[in-house]
Amino acid sequence: MNKYYHSNFEGFKSIKPSKFFAIVIICSIANPIFAQVKPLTINWKTPTFTSNTTPTLQVVVNPMLKRGASIHQSSFQALKEMEADYVRFVPWFPYPKAAVVELKEPTKTETFWDFQYADPIVEDFMSATKGHPVVMNFSTIPVWMFKNPKPVIYPEDPDLPFWEYNQGKELRDPTFKEVANYFARLFSWYTKGGFTDELGKFHASKYHYKFDYWEVLNEPDLEHKISPELYTKIYDAVVLELKKIAPETKFIGISVALETNPQWFEHFLNPANHKSGVPLDGISYHFYGRPASKNQTIDSYQYSFFDQANGFLDRVRYIENIRKRLAPKTITHINEIGNILENRDFKGVIPEDYWNLSGAMFAYIFVELSKIGIEVAGESQLVGYPTQFPDVSMMNWKNGKPNARYWALKLLKENFGVGDKLYTANSNNPEIIAQAYITKAGKRILLINKTNKEMTLPLTELNGAKFETVDVTTGDNPIAKGEIKGDLFVVKPFAVTVIKL
Repeated sequence: MNKYYHSNFEGFKSIKPSKFFAIVIICSIANPIFAQVKPLTINWKTPTFTSNTTPTLQVVVNPMLKRGASIHQSSFQALKEMEADYVRFVPWFPYPKAAVVELKEPTKTETFWDFQYADPIVEDFMSATKGHPVVMNFSTIPVWMFKNPKPVIYPEDPDLPFWEYNQGKELRDPTFKEVANYFARLFSWYTKGGFTDELGKFHASKYHYKFDYWEVLNEPDLEHKISPELYTKIYDAVVLELKKIAPETKFIGISVALETNPQWFEHFLNPANHKSGVPLDGISYHFYGRPASKNQTIDSYQYSFFDQANGFLDRVRYIENIRKRLAPKTITHINEIGNILENRDFKGVIPEDYWNLSGAMFAYIFVELSKIGIEVAGESQLVGYPTQFPDVSMMNWKNGKPNARYWALKLLKENFGVGDKLYTANSNNPEIIAQAYITKAGKRILLINKTNKEMTLPLTELNGAKFETVDVTTGDNPIAKGEIKGDLFVVKPFAVTVIKL
């Protein structure tokens, strides 16, 4: 439908039905494309799937989340208002002082446990997620536990990133007790009010948190380039120690960046490769859509991102076949989903529409993961900024407001969840994804515009229905609300829209 007919459709409302149909015929003759547009169709008779998927996010520790940082307060307020379950918390290696609480090897007379940089952000995270299950992942093994030709010297400034911290591929202790005891003491600090160190001294803390899930390491295929076999041995050693402290805690394993190597899943999910008593509660892995080349613009991003998403979803189905064969009771967290335009140091201009495109891609993956049966779909990440993967941020680091990626997730979280029934919907437009649901709150229709073009979608019997949307017109503002008027609905570029019946 061309712009003239679209912009003047409001004027048709007062015309009697017989005259209206005459106008449609005239328009169809003048514009053959309009005659081919079919309305949204939904089969409400039989559900095709029952969702077991929770939408959520991850919080990666960096200086912008420290107390006193310009967006610290607004970021944790946004996290609190999301009210999400299974938020993943990851202090990681580029900031050794925040991620590693024993940076120096103990001597015969002294230990070097130091939680001063870790504690404040853990407190803020646990406060913001209070009442919701969390997934904790202190992902970094102290580098002195690895065999390295010379000591790794890290910056004294805790806010200065040090991307070379994770050195070494072989642990110096082949029994893995050293690593397991490190994580057991760290875990006890936050859950049991303290721990006894290597020299027998007790270190008291004020913490008695409950950690529902503990994820063992992060992206071991990249961060130390270790094998599935070595990772499985580390996992077993850590889990057996932590189970002694908190038998009720569940554990997430693998956490690979590249889900393309089936050996990770074949080996880890095989109970025969684990020690007796080690649970296989869950696995995790990640996905980021990227431009196909440096010369691409947002006009091309949309095709690359959704094509790559489809390829990823095919791999998810393949991995699910492995899981069902080897460990059918094991759950899956896909807990890093997002887009990366170039690299962590990207300093280019990010188009405003990019945030909506990335949010739309996440929404699409969430829908498809619900059909596959994945338990957790986690958007990455709460805060990024220039030099720290700015393109994965859910907060605008300039003004402290949540961006469209955040609002798209919030829209999904507030409308969809475990137990929803999915019904077949067809937008009859290849650029608009449509999915129908019956939720606890009633019928819902999710529309996702994959393109940066405005689309007009014919609807029937939806006049007066309420809708909520995140699109290129909402920017950093909260979810927009409206009411459908007439039989045509404008789906804005990169929109994630929920129609409530």
